[in-house]
Amino acid sequence: MNWDEIKGNWKQLAGKAQATWGDITEDEWHKAEGRREQIVGLVQAKYGHTKEAARKEVDRWIQSL
Repeated sequence: MNWDEIKGNWKQLAGKAQATWGDITEDEWHKAEGRREQIVGLVQAKYGHTKEAARKEVDRWIQSL
């Protein structure tokens, strides 16, 4: 799945993202609107990862979809 598909299907995917990263609120997922850098930033901020580690984690999640 690529990022254009993720943006287009974000309303459905936001629930899956929230199941993976439960510390991020539904409102925060809504604001991210499927944008990669927004999602990476949320994971980085909530879980204390470096930007690169957060990016890799998000990319692994995308590959699992």
